[in-house]
Amino acid sequence: MNPEISLVLFIIGGLIAFFFLLYLLPVNLWFTAQLSNVKISLLNLVLMRLRKVPPSLVTNAMIISTKAGLNITSNEIETHYLAGGNVNKVIKALISADKANIPLDFKLATAIDLAGRDVFDAVQLSVNPQVINTPPVAAVAKDGIQLIAKARVTVRANINQLVGGAGEETILARVGEGIVTTIGSSVNHKEVLENPDRISKTVLSKGLDSGTAFEILSIDIADIDIGENIGAKLQIDQAEADLKVANARAEERRAMAVANEQEMRAKAQEARAKVIDAEAQVPLAMAEAFRSGNLGVMDYYKIQNIQADSEMRSSIAKPNAGDKGTNK
Repeated sequence: MNPEISLVLFIIGGLIAFFFLLYLLPVNLWFTAQLSNVKISLLNLVLMRLRKVPPSLVTNAMIISTKAGLNITSNEIETHYLAGGNVNKVIKALISADKANIPLDFKLATAIDLAGRDVFDAVQLSVNPQVINTPPVAAVAKDGIQLIAKARVTVRANINQLVGGAGEETILARVGEGIVTTIGSSVNHKEVLENPDRISKTVLSKGLDSGTAFEILSIDIADIDIGENIGAKLQIDQAEADLKVANARAEERRAMAVANEQEMRAKAQEARAKVIDAEAQVPLAMAEAFRSGNLGVMDYYKIQNIQADSEMRSSIAKPNAGDKGTNK
């Protein structure tokens, strides 16, 4: 082989080996760490590379935390990275919490980060409280007047409750429940309108932030509107229902009366039939009396005269009886 070609190949191989060695041995990171008073060995950086952990990420995180006065080891940072956490956000959150005198250690910060919450935003929320506007909450006082209230809840993050604590939805639900309870226990709606802070004090005293990821600082009633007169509406509905029940009962009684009247008419018709049947027996009895000699002709004429006299007296006593009978 040509000596010149061999020399070129040797130089290329040497350069490749040199760059690979620089990649495997991040001397510049080690030197930077030493200048920043960060105790980390070159061997540890090489092992990070073999464990597929970016040495620059760990080194920079240790430099920042050391400059901020935090005591964090490279093993803790490496473990959190391998667990899938966000190292930079954890370091920023720890620094912010330390400057704001908020108790937050590395273990709790990594737990919050691995739980899926933004630990840096949580620290910022602890420093700068957040205002949550509740949706309109409708409640009815004891006098039946509906009130619609809107509240503003000032909260800050509770670092110790971020893992496993309830969120904003629970806060809003509990505040709404407290508003409904307070308005519902008021004698009349004027009391609520005169003292809206009574709602805030009552709701705030219930400890609504228990078990949540937030700490309630204040509850302020932003607006109260008067709604419908629910009591009067319910009374109207009740009166209409009572009227329908009364009409149904009256209709039932009317139907029973009609049925009773029909029954009495049927009985009257039956009685008339019996009378007619009895009257039909009279001529037969008279005929039998004639045959047996118990009734004479003069006796029969006397009966006819008495009957005619009775009919005449009846017609004189009731002159319109014949017209009524005709009209019927």
